[in-house]
Amino acid sequence: MSALLDITHIKERLARNNHFPGTSGNLGVRIDENSLYVTTSGVDKYETTDTSFVKVDMDGKPIDTDLVPSLETVLHLEIFKRSNAYASIHIHTVANNVISEVYGDQGYVEFRNQELIKAFGLWQETDVLRIPIIENPADVTILAELFGEHVIQDSGVVLIRNHGINAWGKSTREAYKLFEAAEFLFQYHLQLAAARQYINN
Repeated sequence: MSALLDITHIKERLARNNHFPGTSGNLGVRIDENSLYVTTSGVDKYETTDTSFVKVDMDGKPIDTDLVPSLETVLHLEIFKRSNAYASIHIHTVANNVISEVYGDQGYVEFRNQELIKAFGLWQETDVLRIPIIENPADVTILAELFGEHVIQDSGVVLIRNHGINAWGKSTREAYKLFEAAEFLFQYHLQLAAARQYINN
């Protein structure tokens, strides 16, 4: 399957789950060592057209097109420059925004004794999943620098405070798996906290 088909498939899967509110969110997939596809800035991602994706170089500059790539292309570039990842997902949800704000001052959120941490390769009873949370400066260059410090493997997830999550992997399937597992953990954590508060009151 080509990179364009791969990114189209993952976009449509995310769209079916309503993960692109207000044209938010964006995706990146590696074409080769010198280029990638990213979603076009400001387009409706619930539809797929010939303007859905932009081919850019490793500086984020469009190749043979007037389409404008997502401003957050810099995040995908950090991933592809610092790892051998193939796909990158950046999605805004209520759960990941709330979690990032609740634990933002701490700089990370941890999960343990949860079945879904196995998606991250954590299989032992004592294993702990720690997801970094970085601040959200308006300057995307600074944001990219903060983000890049946490790209240390070919797959992973990072939360941006009150902004969204980036999940990446060696395939679109792996990137989606990590995103989906993280979202489950966020929603579970928030619902458990609400249930405990209700019971205690």
